[in-house]
Amino acid sequence: MGRPAASSDDIMTRLTIVTVLLTCASLVASTADAQQKASADIVDSAGKKVGEAILEQHGGSVQISATFRGLPPGPHAFHIHEVGKCDPPFESAGAHVNPTGKQHGKDNPAGPHGGDLPNLEVPSSERPLTVTSNLTPPLDGSPAGLLDADGSALVVHEGADDYKSDPAGDSGKRLACGVIQR
Repeated sequence: MGRPAASSDDIMTRLTIVTVLLTCASLVASTADAQQKASADIVDSAGKKVGEAILEQHGGSVQISATFRGLPPGPHAFHIHEVGKCDPPFESAGAHVNPTGKQHGKDNPAGPHGGDLPNLEVPSSERPLTVTSNLTPPLDGSPAGLLDADGSALVVHEGADDYKSDPAGDSGKRLACGVIQR
Protein backbone atom coordinates (compact mmCIF):
# COMPACT_ATOMS: atom_id res chain seq x y z
CA MET A 1 0.00 0.00 0.00
CA GLY A 2 1.12 3.56 -0.70
CA ARG A 3 1.13 6.59 1.52
CA PRO A 4 -2.09 8.49 1.88
CA ALA A 5 -2.20 11.71 -0.14
CA ALA A 6 -1.40 14.85 1.82
CA SER A 7 -4.26 17.24 2.32
CA SER A 8 -3.94 20.87 1.31
CA ASP A 9 -3.85 21.77 5.04
CA ASP A 10 -0.88 19.42 5.55
CA ILE A 11 0.94 20.96 2.59
CA MET A 12 0.28 24.51 3.87
CA THR A 13 1.52 23.55 7.36
CA ARG A 14 4.71 22.09 5.90
CA LEU A 15 5.27 25.15 3.71
CA THR A 16 4.75 27.43 6.69
CA ILE A 17 7.30 25.47 8.76
CA VAL A 18 9.83 25.57 5.90
CA THR A 19 9.27 29.33 5.46
CA VAL A 20 9.77 29.96 9.20
CA LEU A 21 12.97 27.87 9.22
CA LEU A 22 14.36 29.70 6.17
CA THR A 23 13.51 33.07 7.71
CA CYS A 24 15.26 32.12 10.97
CA ALA A 25 18.34 30.91 9.08
CA SER A 26 18.42 34.16 7.12
CA LEU A 27 18.18 36.24 10.31
CA VAL A 28 20.98 34.25 11.96
CA ALA A 29 23.20 34.69 8.87
CA SER A 30 22.55 38.43 8.64
CA THR A 31 23.22 38.84 12.37
CA ALA A 32 26.51 36.96 11.99
CA ASP A 33 27.48 39.21 9.06
CA ALA A 34 26.60 42.34 11.05
CA GLN A 35 28.82 41.16 13.91
CA GLN A 36 31.74 40.73 11.53
CA LYS A 37 31.95 44.31 10.34
CA ALA A 38 33.60 47.31 11.93
CA SER A 39 34.64 50.83 10.96
CA ALA A 40 37.03 53.58 11.93
CA ASP A 41 36.96 57.35 11.42
CA ILE A 42 40.60 58.39 11.00
CA VAL A 43 41.56 61.83 12.33
CA ASP A 44 44.74 63.91 12.36
CA SER A 45 46.30 65.42 15.50
CA ALA A 46 44.00 68.46 15.21
CA GLY A 47 40.93 66.20 15.25
CA LYS A 48 40.13 66.74 11.56
CA LYS A 49 38.73 63.67 9.80
CA VAL A 50 41.19 62.59 7.07
CA GLY A 51 39.88 59.10 6.36
CA GLU A 52 37.46 56.34 7.05
CA ALA A 53 37.77 52.58 6.91
CA ILE A 54 35.42 49.61 6.78
CA LEU A 55 36.68 46.25 8.06
CA GLU A 56 34.90 43.01 7.17
CA GLN A 57 35.64 39.43 8.20
CA HIS A 58 35.84 37.10 5.18
CA GLY A 59 36.71 33.56 6.25
CA GLY A 60 40.18 33.60 7.80
CA SER A 61 41.06 37.19 6.93
CA VAL A 62 39.81 40.71 7.48
CA GLN A 63 39.42 42.97 4.46
CA ILE A 64 40.04 46.67 5.02
CA SER A 65 38.69 49.25 2.58
CA ALA A 66 39.84 52.76 3.46
CA THR A 67 39.42 56.15 1.83
CA PHE A 68 41.67 59.08 2.69
CA ARG A 69 41.55 62.78 1.88
CA GLY A 70 43.79 65.54 3.19
CA LEU A 71 46.93 63.54 4.03
CA PRO A 72 50.29 64.95 2.90
CA PRO A 73 51.28 63.60 -0.56
CA GLY A 74 53.75 60.72 -0.75
CA PRO A 75 54.19 57.30 0.84
CA HIS A 76 52.89 56.65 4.35
CA ALA A 77 53.04 53.56 6.52
CA PHE A 78 49.63 52.18 7.50
CA HIS A 79 49.31 49.77 10.43
CA ILE A 80 46.84 48.32 12.90
CA HIS A 81 47.89 49.11 16.46
CA GLU A 82 47.00 47.07 19.53
CA VAL A 83 44.99 49.60 21.56
CA GLY A 84 41.77 51.32 20.51
CA LYS A 85 42.78 54.76 21.76
CA CYS A 86 43.75 57.75 19.63
CA ASP A 87 45.01 60.59 21.82
CA PRO A 88 47.50 62.79 19.89
CA PRO A 89 50.33 62.14 19.17
CA PHE A 90 48.67 58.71 18.96
CA GLU A 91 51.24 56.83 21.07
CA SER A 92 48.16 55.78 23.08
CA ALA A 93 47.41 53.27 20.28
CA GLY A 94 50.37 51.15 21.45
CA ALA A 95 52.47 48.90 19.22
CA HIS A 96 51.37 46.99 16.14
CA VAL A 97 48.90 44.15 16.51
CA ASN A 98 51.20 41.13 16.83
CA PRO A 99 49.42 38.08 18.29
CA THR A 100 52.05 35.64 16.96
CA GLY A 101 55.10 37.47 18.37
CA LYS A 102 56.79 38.04 15.00
CA GLN A 103 59.09 40.89 14.00
CA HIS A 104 57.99 43.77 11.80
CA GLY A 105 57.68 43.66 8.04
CA LYS A 106 56.82 41.44 5.13
CA ASP A 107 60.48 41.56 4.00
CA ASN A 108 61.76 40.52 7.44
CA PRO A 109 62.41 36.73 7.58
CA ALA A 110 61.02 36.75 11.15
CA GLY A 111 57.93 38.80 10.23
CA PRO A 112 55.38 40.18 9.66
CA HIS A 113 53.21 41.47 12.49
CA GLY A 114 49.49 40.78 12.15
CA GLY A 115 48.89 44.54 11.92
CA ASP A 116 51.40 45.28 9.14
CA LEU A 117 49.70 46.71 6.05
CA PRO A 118 50.98 48.01 2.69
CA ASN A 119 52.13 51.63 2.42
CA LEU A 120 49.65 54.27 1.31
CA GLU A 121 50.70 56.23 -1.79
CA VAL A 122 48.92 59.56 -1.38
CA PRO A 123 48.66 61.49 -4.68
CA SER A 124 49.52 65.20 -4.86
CA SER A 125 46.00 65.98 -6.13
CA GLU A 126 43.06 66.38 -3.76
CA ARG A 127 41.27 63.32 -5.08
CA PRO A 128 40.53 60.68 -2.44
CA LEU A 129 42.82 57.68 -2.06
CA THR A 130 41.10 54.32 -1.63
CA VAL A 131 43.04 51.26 -0.46
CA THR A 132 42.04 47.66 0.12
CA SER A 133 44.09 45.21 2.14
CA ASN A 134 43.71 41.86 3.87
CA LEU A 135 45.07 40.80 7.25
CA THR A 136 44.75 37.78 9.51
CA PRO A 137 43.85 38.84 13.10
CA PRO A 138 40.13 38.11 13.46
CA LEU A 139 37.52 40.83 13.74
CA ASP A 140 36.16 39.64 17.06
CA GLY A 141 36.60 40.00 20.81
CA SER A 142 38.99 37.05 21.27
CA PRO A 143 42.36 37.78 22.94
CA ALA A 144 44.00 37.87 19.48
CA GLY A 145 41.07 39.73 17.90
CA LEU A 146 40.90 43.34 16.77
CA LEU A 147 37.90 43.99 19.02
CA ASP A 148 39.40 42.54 22.23
CA ALA A 149 38.99 44.25 25.62
CA ASP A 150 41.20 47.26 24.77
CA GLY A 151 40.32 47.40 21.05
CA SER A 152 42.57 48.32 18.12
CA ALA A 153 43.31 51.36 15.98
CA LEU A 154 44.36 52.15 12.42
CA VAL A 155 47.40 54.45 12.31
CA VAL A 156 48.95 56.40 9.41
CA HIS A 157 52.64 57.35 9.83
CA GLU A 158 54.52 60.32 8.34
CA GLY A 159 56.91 58.21 6.24
CA ALA A 160 56.98 55.00 4.27
CA ASP A 161 57.33 51.60 5.92
CA ASP A 162 60.59 49.89 4.86
CA TYR A 163 58.88 46.52 5.50
CA LYS A 164 61.79 45.14 7.54
CA SER A 165 62.97 47.35 10.44
CA ASP A 166 61.60 46.20 13.77
CA PRO A 167 59.43 47.39 15.47
CA ALA A 168 57.68 49.80 13.04
CA GLY A 169 59.43 49.89 9.67
CA ASP A 170 61.33 53.16 10.34
CA SER A 171 58.15 54.99 9.35
CA GLY A 172 58.34 58.08 11.55
CA LYS A 173 55.80 59.76 13.78
CA ARG A 174 52.10 59.00 13.76
CA LEU A 175 50.05 61.42 11.62
CA ALA A 176 46.51 60.10 11.97
CA CYS A 177 44.59 57.51 13.94
CA GLY A 178 41.15 55.88 14.03
CA VAL A 179 39.65 53.58 16.66
CA ILE A 180 38.16 50.41 15.17
CA GLN A 181 34.55 50.08 16.36
CA ARG A 182 31.79 47.56 15.74
